Amino acid sequence: MPTEQIEQSAAVPFIDPFGRAITYLRVSVTDRCDLRCVYCMSEDMHFLPKRDLLSLEELDRMCSAFIRRGVRKLRITGGEPLVRRDILQLFRGLSRHLDSGALDELTLTTNGTQLARHAADLAQCGVKRINVSLDTLDPEKFRTITRWGDLRRVMEGLDAAQAAGIAVKINTVALKGVNEEEIPQLIDWAHGRGMDLTLIEVMPLGEIEPGRIDQFLPLSLVRAQLKQRYTLDEIDDRTGGPARYVRLHETGGRLGFITPMTHNFCESCNRVRVTCTGTLYMCLGQEDAADLRTPLRASESDALLEQTIAEAITRKPRGHDFVIDRRRSRPAVGRHMSVTGG
Repeated sequence: MPTEQIEQSAAVPFIDPFGRAITYLRVSVTDRCDLRCVYCMSEDMHFLPKRDLLSLEELDRMCSAFIRRGVRKLRITGGEPLVRRDILQLFRGLSRHLDSGALDELTLTTNGTQLARHAADLAQCGVKRINVSLDTLDPEKFRTITRWGDLRRVMEGLDAAQAAGIAVKINTVALKGVNEEEIPQLIDWAHGRGMDLTLIEVMPLGEIEPGRIDQFLPLSLVRAQLKQRYTLDEIDDRTGGPARYVRLHETGGRLGFITPMTHNFCESCNRVRVTCTGTLYMCLGQEDAADLRTPLRASESDALLEQTIAEAITRKPRGHDFVIDRRRSRPAVGRHMSVTGG
């Protein structure tokens, strides 16, 4: 493709069949994690060989292609992204798009275990806001949920992130019979530290040992219970993700709800996901995908890569088909969340 034709294509954003511009990209940099949360992974996980993963240079090139075509928000995920060797090189490279104004936000989702040693460097790379996954404030319960995690390391990471000037949002998966009684405590704690908190329903992704019907806690029920304790003021805040927010009058903090099961968030979906192997998923809850690794490695030009992405976006569905009930013993999607990217 001639240079002038590539430059012209750069002005054309990726648009899906329903007229939604793709402005938000979530990229997994590894399927590995230093925890084994019971709703996310099996205890005996089999991880990908290194040769199957995109290199840091390939990840940068792929992200840059999306940014040229209208992506304004880039979230790095995993597995646990901060366990990827030399991951700060990727953040340093991508920060040039923040400097140029081509990218509005570079952020990540993390379990917090590696934050204490990386927070200051992430801030220097232009990371201003992060999501930290945390489902309990009880050390023993945390160890049970994560199978071997140490809550103290996460708390040290949160301290380091806030000391570096990074805004933190806590993501909490609502688990029936596990942390449902603790949700008000988590809210008060997070808001007391100036952190937003978002509650998330369990999603049917990948085979795990406990059945998800036994874990599933509808957030419609949680919300009704919270109304007995707090005043929930509706607000129009959006962060580019699927959460819908309220402000709690009593704490002054924001509380988000991500409800893929009881009320899906698909109508305004502006995002796609790419795995650490270069597989593009147009929808978290569908199996249809496109291989980006092959065009990345087939040519030094990005023309074939952009063409492959554009063709895939034309297949983006209106929404997912998540269902959790007693009649369905299999997950809606066979891959684990750690494969797609959290």
